Amino acid sequence: MNTIKQINFENRTVLLREDLNVPFDKNGILSDVRISAALSTIRFLIEKRAKVIVMSHLGRPKGEDPDFSLQIVADRLGQYLQKTVPVFSLSDTPPALEAGGVAMLENVRFYKGESENDPGLAKRYAALCDIFMMDAFAVSHRDHASTTGVIAQSPVVCMGPLFAKELAALNQALECPKRPWVAVVGGGKVSSKLEVLLNLIDKVDTLVVGGAIANTFLKAKGIFVGQSRIEPELVATAERILQTAQDLNKTIWLPEDVIVADNMDAANVEHKLVTQISASDQIFDIGPQSQKSLSKLLLDAKTIVWNGPMGVFEKPQFSAGTEALSQAIADSTAYSIAGGGETLAAIEQFKIQEKVSVLSTGGGAFLQLLEAKPLPALVALERHDSIDSTVDVAP
Repeated sequence: MNTIKQINFENRTVLLREDLNVPFDKNGILSDVRISAALSTIRFLIEKRAKVIVMSHLGRPKGEDPDFSLQIVADRLGQYLQKTVPVFSLSDTPPALEAGGVAMLENVRFYKGESENDPGLAKRYAALCDIFMMDAFAVSHRDHASTTGVIAQSPVVCMGPLFAKELAALNQALECPKRPWVAVVGGGKVSSKLEVLLNLIDKVDTLVVGGAIANTFLKAKGIFVGQSRIEPELVATAERILQTAQDLNKTIWLPEDVIVADNMDAANVEHKLVTQISASDQIFDIGPQSQKSLSKLLLDAKTIVWNGPMGVFEKPQFSAGTEALSQAIADSTAYSIAGGGETLAAIEQFKIQEKVSVLSTGGGAFLQLLEAKPLPALVALERHDSIDSTVDVAP
């Protein structure tokens, strides 16, 4: 496929797919990590004197909804770039951009046929540009009009640098990791991470299982977990994963002590060994002994892949486990990759952004790659014959 070094962008209109799906409320943007991540690509195109149209989704609107307009994102982007970034709808006449100018297409989820990958909609996207740049690794697992559809319809396509960086980092970790290699998988549901666990167990040296996922594994080991959240239908699957690890001489790390309470909002919490859990207890975090053993494990690692927290870190009384995990990764000399929405939120909360080797903006795409499944947008890029006589290609 084309790389950005092969294409002359000057005075060409580039339709740039980014993931600018930032969290926000009535008071504004809560985190602009994804905007910051996209800045280097946008500035690169500005320096190359391209005419840049940024496209993204925001939230899950049902049709056009002013509450989900990308205007809030364009305003923040404009502050970073110190220039006005106009927002226009697909039904509008696109703004006349000069070389180095930037505009933003309104939320792609406003348009009928986006998630169904309607060819007509994809063709309308492609008509906006001379070159389509796919830079949103985070949505590369989606077969949508603004991802795979527009790639098929555009005369010239290329992978953006943010996409390339995340993909290269993950491939390095998965295909030629330095060892010991530790994968940390946390979060709420075994079902959402099952394929990841199954794919990683024969690759990593140690698989750390935390968060509510760990409860199902503790149950599979015959440990009573009280009222803690589990997935009963996957207990047998967890038993098989534990047996597979034993057969392969791999280690599955599970917490030995936990922080429990009657409910998530309880002010009074207790520290207990996993063998001491009572009928009314719910597990919401790992305990200090587990924090210590996990930290040592990570400090000795050479490669770390992290997806998912150790507990309900948004609550101060249940944040210590994920904070200890974050700090251990920050202190480690390992090549570290972290991805997923909750993981990025934890990284921002505990301020270790500069200490992680690679931050993956993708949640679903990150998981799909860990599951060893193809990414539709990457497949589309690889299949596209994008050298076209209407675009100058640098020697």
